[in-house]
Amino acid sequence: MSSLVQSVDWLAIAPPTIAAVVGLVVLVADLFVSEARKPLLGWFSVAGLAAATLMLLPLLDADRSTFCLVGEEGVCSYTADRFTLVIQFLVLGGALLAALLSVTALKDEGKRLPEGEYWFLFLSSAAGAALLPASRDLATLVVALEVASLPAFALVGLRHGDRKSSEAALKFFLSSVTATAVSLLGVSFVYAATGTLHLTLVAERVQDVDGQLHTLTQTGVVLTLIGFAFKTAAVPFHFWVPDTYVGAPLPIAAYLSVIGKAVGFSGLILVTVVALPSYADVWGPALAALAALTMTVGNVGALRQQATRAYSAVRLLAWSSVGQAGYLLVPVAAAAYSGDAEKSIGSTVAYALMYGAVNLGAFAVAALVGRAHRLNRVADYRGLYASSPLTALLLAFFLLCLAGLPPGVIGLFAKVTVFSAAVDAGLGWLAVVMAVNVVIALVYYLQWTALLFRAPEGESVKHRLPAPLTAALALTGVLGIALSGAPQLVLRFTGTGLF
Repeated sequence: MSSLVQSVDWLAIAPPTIAAVVGLVVLVADLFVSEARKPLLGWFSVAGLAAATLMLLPLLDADRSTFCLVGEEGVCSYTADRFTLVIQFLVLGGALLAALLSVTALKDEGKRLPEGEYWFLFLSSAAGAALLPASRDLATLVVALEVASLPAFALVGLRHGDRKSSEAALKFFLSSVTATAVSLLGVSFVYAATGTLHLTLVAERVQDVDGQLHTLTQTGVVLTLIGFAFKTAAVPFHFWVPDTYVGAPLPIAAYLSVIGKAVGFSGLILVTVVALPSYADVWGPALAALAALTMTVGNVGALRQQATRAYSAVRLLAWSSVGQAGYLLVPVAAAAYSGDAEKSIGSTVAYALMYGAVNLGAFAVAALVGRAHRLNRVADYRGLYASSPLTALLLAFFLLCLAGLPPGVIGLFAKVTVFSAAVDAGLGWLAVVMAVNVVIALVYYLQWTALLFRAPEGESVKHRLPAPLTAALALTGVLGIALSGAPQLVLRFTGTGLF
């Protein structure tokens, strides 16, 4: 008789576990640390995220799985393969950069942001986000999604006495809860049709579903995707993004723009490509339509911001992130039509890495300018080169990467990769829509870039760079420049290992 007791591979689960444990330690330590020493909690959290990221290195040699079904070879709830490790690197590395921004933000905000609660919620969300790409059953997937999301609601509205922050948190919470409820209904339909929650078993059994359950299964597929489409800010599930980014503390807006998307896209990939490849005729056209709609609405929304007198830089980045989500959806949709689904998914992951690095860099510059200009309008960036030449050059580089223009070679490379994925899959119309949207996006990216080098109106403001902001800018800048010098490394690194 086989034993039901199984050993846990602690090395495999180390990255999310370290983030969760450090979060609990910070919460307890907050009760005993004096107000003068509260900043130490932030640096301890940064060190914890760095340690969690470093624990990915021992996992590079071979795939590792744990929490497996007894008697079912290869059917596990947690798998640390190449896909998992790349997404965890994006999540934990992005969280580390957002934590560096948070250290300065908490110091500037004073008592409006309680440090102990902030770091506990931040680390809890990061732990859930790191768990999700390793999840290989629908139950773990949904739990990881909620562990990543619930603390984020509180983080958005954590600023004391700020009505805009509270409204943003409420809108984020209500829309997310609705999307999660719909997604859970979809999971229940898939479970009813297949009798299992494990992704590999779902993929096997869903092909032999009784004809009477075919419509139920199709409905379950569509409803399950809605929750993850919300996390990716795909249109029409994007309406929470602009107000949430503007109302949240700026490091949390940066966190949501990158880590939130990584969570959504990794869940979307696992549900579609791993669990439901036989239903590609259902999710393929749906994701292709979502991609076209998302990139168009996002870029047009960003363009419309210029019609307002004092449009916010953060709101512009929010609409830009919606447009970028559309580009990220293209290869996932292409995987339904392509004979090489792994290559298509690799294109999405490569684009996500590029976007994560340069978007966090843009938010780091926004955090710097926001220290001197509370409203953080795009007009406040006029003449930034005169007061902070290196910072202005870095922001220009990040914006050109997002636009896909030299010298942002990594941005151009990522867009070409995504474009070729659509063409190779026979989605020529989607490639055309993407090309049109890239041109639309050039307008607002280039206008913002040009503003940096214009003569300042009045006396230019000197921006002092605190050490954490300097570190965040240096890391994102070095990563973006290094990848622009050797963009092929991204595709080698993002071999998914899902198949």
